[in-house]
Amino acid sequence: MELFDTHCHIDVEAFSADRPEVLSAARVAGVCGMLVPGIRADDWASLLGLCGEHDDLWPALGLHPVFMGSHAADDVARLEDHLQHHRVAAVGEIGLDYRVGGADRAAQKSLLETQLVIARDADLPVVLHVLKAHDDVLVLLKRVKVKGGFTHAFNGSVQQAQHYRDLGFCVGFGGMLTFERSTKLRHLAATLPMDMIVLETDAPDMTVSQHRGERNSPAYLPYCLEAMARVRDIDPQEIARITTTNARRVLNLGVTNVEGK
Repeated sequence: MELFDTHCHIDVEAFSADRPEVLSAARVAGVCGMLVPGIRADDWASLLGLCGEHDDLWPALGLHPVFMGSHAADDVARLEDHLQHHRVAAVGEIGLDYRVGGADRAAQKSLLETQLVIARDADLPVVLHVLKAHDDVLVLLKRVKVKGGFTHAFNGSVQQAQHYRDLGFCVGFGGMLTFERSTKLRHLAATLPMDMIVLETDAPDMTVSQHRGERNSPAYLPYCLEAMARVRDIDPQEIARITTTNARRVLNLGVTNVEGK
């Protein structure tokens, strides 16, 4: 059984003390691949270096909306340059986040649209971070036709999910699915077509109920698989097969790494 973690920040400092052990545990658990999204330009070099050392890590580069204050004026140009000189699997983590009052929505939308254009021109899928902003994101996606992608930690409606599917997107389910209180999320997971569902951890964040209060890990992806299998009443191995196939399809992955390994 092979699993693909479509959203794992294994490059961040939270894993600096034991990253090899975490990766080993994930592989033992059946995780055959991980997409590692970038969030700030200053982190891209180390992210690319890490992914270049491992056949099963796939880099994505992007400017995250939560870190608007950290992005420099030339970061968009740096993104274009990196995509020209490095092989990456996707553009991300990009999107809109309206959780915090006073967020500069216009600036977020401008940055997102610019990155969508870059992804479209580079013929790459995107990794979306969307909170309380699905309608605005869908408007932009209909304006800028990208090569599909993943909507990370999806928490919208069935109708919004269908719009994403029509645009070539899969939606990601992770640790929150393991909590019994996540009734809306479990309904979504049970209702949406299987051809648009992928699994993720968002490690080190959004951990599973079995490790509540702890650092999340890609090794915990099987817990997300088990939760999905329960709400769908489908054999876990079949869920693993379908979600891994979906992930590889969106990322256009064959048997080799984007670095040609």
